[in-house]
Amino acid sequence: MFTGIIEELGTVTSTENRLRVKCATVLDDLREGASISVNGVCLTAVDLETDSFAADLSPETLRRSNLGDLSAGSRVNLERPVTPVTRLSGHIVQGHVDGTGELVSLDPLGDDNWWLKVRIPRELDRYLVHKGSIAIDGISLTIASLEDAVVGVTIIPHTHANTTLGSARSGARLNLEVDVIAKHIEKLMR
Repeated sequence: MFTGIIEELGTVTSTENRLRVKCATVLDDLREGASISVNGVCLTAVDLETDSFAADLSPETLRRSNLGDLSAGSRVNLERPVTPVTRLSGHIVQGHVDGTGELVSLDPLGDDNWWLKVRIPRELDRYLVHKGSIAIDGISLTIASLEDAVVGVTIIPHTHANTTLGSARSGARLNLEVDVIAKHIEKLMR
């Protein structure tokens, strides 16, 4: 389980056979076989080196996420899983991506704040509510607007500077994870 509070921006060094990511902070206590969130996708860290880790990408992961779009030099959001003593600063993020959305716009609001609009797949709309949570590329965000399958969120200066959103452009595919509690409630209500 993750919180959606990004710890570090890593850099993809290779996508041949496996995804390899150069990083520093998340390597502190990373162990072979441990979970790690890459752009909001829960992966298993393997082949640890002093400045990087690798991860295998299954066909399901490539189908549901934007990780297949990555190439050497791509920046990625990284987060280690929570521990029983970690503060839950964001929201419950499993790293089980529900699909991808399209970045519509990222417009300045002033004072280094930004307004992000993302077009979401219609099938995910039922899980989203105003002021509810959504993970976009693994980042815990609060839904500020939701109309006609477009989610709007405010991006604060820290998030803009310390995640991949600062360099994201219109048309980019972004990984989406909706609130798991909403999915459980839906099933229970059937």
